[in-house]
Amino acid sequence: MTKIAIILGSTRPGRNGEAVAKWVAEIALRRSDAAFELVDLADYPLPHLDEPTPAAYQAYQNDHTKAWSAKISEFDGFVFVTPEYNHSTSGVLKNALDYLYNEWNNKAAAFVSYGSVGGARAVEHLRLIAAELQMATVRGQVALSLSTEFENYSVFKPNDYLLPQVDTMLDQLVSWSKALETVRSGGASA
Repeated sequence: MTKIAIILGSTRPGRNGEAVAKWVAEIALRRSDAAFELVDLADYPLPHLDEPTPAAYQAYQNDHTKAWSAKISEFDGFVFVTPEYNHSTSGVLKNALDYLYNEWNNKAAAFVSYGSVGGARAVEHLRLIAAELQMATVRGQVALSLSTEFENYSVFKPNDYLLPQVDTMLDQLVSWSKALETVRSGGASA
């Protein structure tokens, strides 16, 4: 079965992303077209990139990198749940992406973001990073405004009108993840 990771891209104390990621996971786990797993970056404490060899060579020397590689290798696609910090994604998510290369290749990615403008600028940057990592990003995304989806900018209270957006994003992600299995298996040229 197609496996999708919902990656919680913030480790900040009091982070809003935990509630958002759990909400996405709750919706995703109702589906039967793929298996979904919440992957919290807090469970994979990666220091600032400390591998001496570029990730594309997969010559990992550190146990934390090997554990991260093994986890990401399990999946066919990803939902990245990201905050927007200073018009970009979180440093911890960027660092986690930079640690690996081949493990991301020819897999699909979708985005759920939150921030003052729904985290739109964070997703813009993540789409560029994903392209370099040879991930196919889907068009459907969910952008959550701190002023409308969070009570007092801190308690996540999503509105029901967001549910069709989540479903569309997941439909696209599962479809692309399944299609890219053929590429990864050598059935089509990358």
